[in-house]
Amino acid sequence: MQRNLNIITRKAERKGCRIFGKVRYLTKEVDARILDMSLTGMAVEIRSPLHAASGSRVQILADDLGTLQGIIRWSHNGRLGIQFDPNSNAQAQVASYFRFFHKEVRPVLSR
Repeated sequence: MQRNLNIITRKAERKGCRIFGKVRYLTKEVDARILDMSLTGMAVEIRSPLHAASGSRVQILADDLGTLQGIIRWSHNGRLGIQFDPNSNAQAQVASYFRFFHKEVRPVLSR
């Protein structure tokens, strides 16, 4: 039995981070935490429901990153996968963050 879910995954290297900010969709803003990030997108955990479908345009607002434009690619259990808008300067902002501010995040608990 072959399982083909047709899931498109990020091919850029992901780096774990703990950046707090907000996700804005239309007129609604929700508190969020960026879990991991690459030059092409990010995974975000949101604190309250955001009723936005895949393909919806959102803004990510964070002090460390500024305002980033993106498109929701997936949503599951309070987490969002956001691909950066290729027409924005999001990739340059993220590259700058990685170059000057990023500190590697390691799990707090060990086994």
